[in-house]
Amino acid sequence: MGDNININFEIISNLINNTIQIFVAYAGQVIGATIILILGFYFAGKLSKVARKNLSLFNKIDPLIVPIIGNIIRYGIIIITLIAVLGQFGVQTTSIIAVLGAAGLAIGLALQGTLSNVAAGVMLLLLRPFTTGDWVETGGVSGTIREVGLFTTIIDTFDNVYVSIPNSSIWNSTITNHSHYETRRIDVDIGIHYDTNLELASEVLLKLAEDSRVKNKPKSPQFLVMKYDDSSIVVRLRLYSHTKDWYALYTDLMKKLKPALDEAGIEIPYPHRVISSKNVL
Repeated sequence: MGDNININFEIISNLINNTIQIFVAYAGQVIGATIILILGFYFAGKLSKVARKNLSLFNKIDPLIVPIIGNIIRYGIIIITLIAVLGQFGVQTTSIIAVLGAAGLAIGLALQGTLSNVAAGVMLLLLRPFTTGDWVETGGVSGTIREVGLFTTIIDTFDNVYVSIPNSSIWNSTITNHSHYETRRIDVDIGIHYDTNLELASEVLLKLAEDSRVKNKPKSPQFLVMKYDDSSIVVRLRLYSHTKDWYALYTDLMKKLKPALDEAGIEIPYPHRVISSKNVL
């Protein structure tokens, strides 16, 4: 009985000693790997933010690619950190590269849709159908571009809603960029009475175009007769403005249009029909 107790005590003692030896042998590696991991993730986020902030100060760098560069820096540091952590445990670099290659192939096959978003993001950056701050319509969403990321594009709608759209959805749909050109045309149509003097109507509408926001290029403001409807003559005021002034100028013209016509005595008719009757004896 005493011999059995001594044998069990010796086994437990050896087990504890072996555990202590293993802990002492690998404690430095575990602590070092933990420190590298913490610092790596910290600097990945920190340097990414610093890069975004500083790159946005350079006028020659397109604001659209700043978020992409920030993401590349972040994920690049994270990958280097993970390789360094594995290196702490004696894993060879060639083995790491081989494992990453195999893992990349497996992930690529499993996440084809996700990778298509990355490819679409690269094409959007290369072809640049829009840039940061542009007013676009795409994928059923209308708003201003905040940024193009590795996987999604962020759009802020005009009612201040955050929308994240996969890059592949944008690339595979029609993109309407209202801010692409420096100038935009404004067409204001209105129906006037058939008894109206068209020269007077032309004078009134062109007077509305006497605004500092109206541009004379590519063309000066024009008065056009568009068509003769059943109840009115449809006329148009056509002019050009800077893109950033387009919406404000358009709403101002619409607000001033009716008072200007009323002041000139020009009637805006309601739809009506003339009915004639014949008595049949």
